[in-house]
Amino acid sequence: MARRPGLKLDLHVHTVYSYDGFLTPRELVSTARRIGLDGVAITDHDSVEAHRRIRQDKGIVIIPGIEVSSAGGHILGLNVSCDIPPGLSAEETIERIHDAGGIAIASHPNSPFFFWKDSFMGKRIARLKFDAVEVVNSAIFPFYALTRLNRRLARALNLPTTGGSDSHFASTVGRAYTIVEAHSSDIDDLIQAILSNKSTAFGLPRTVVERTRAAMYRMFLV
Repeated sequence: MARRPGLKLDLHVHTVYSYDGFLTPRELVSTARRIGLDGVAITDHDSVEAHRRIRQDKGIVIIPGIEVSSAGGHILGLNVSCDIPPGLSAEETIERIHDAGGIAIASHPNSPFFFWKDSFMGKRIARLKFDAVEVVNSAIFPFYALTRLNRRLARALNLPTTGGSDSHFASTVGRAYTIVEAHSSDIDDLIQAILSNKSTAFGLPRTVVERTRAAMYRMFLV
């Protein structure tokens, strides 16, 4: 698939303000700049604390966001600057994201194995008021089969698509990303472009070594 012109954004990244993150916000911005990203969405688990501690960086767009642990699964909220409590129903979580001025995205949907309890399945997504589907996520497995499935799901539901690395370490930032065709790098313009289906997701899976390291860290954190 040929890359479309636009801004290259990793729309799913965690920092130390996620219980399982190992990047400071400053390290994340530095990494994004070094690898050629135009911006990132910081989407820590159930917290926007990172956004209270970092300023917009010249040359790198920093989109406020959150990954909420709803009762039904993980939900990304982009352009959200307030905490949303975990454990709410999916319906209420999405409503709160919208009330905060954000858009709600189904995180790593249809994922078996490690993500099964945190992922929405296709039929469930169709019944909820999601604004987009994360169709490329570097952490999912099996990566290529699920990416194809999620692209088909988004097409069937006529929903925009996004991609993000779901990175908790510097080495995987930007492994998956979204090209957004917006009028400017203004966050409102970027969000509107996604809602207008002017976004395309790309990416590659984590390596075996990266998956093993992430799994080992999680074992110690649980």
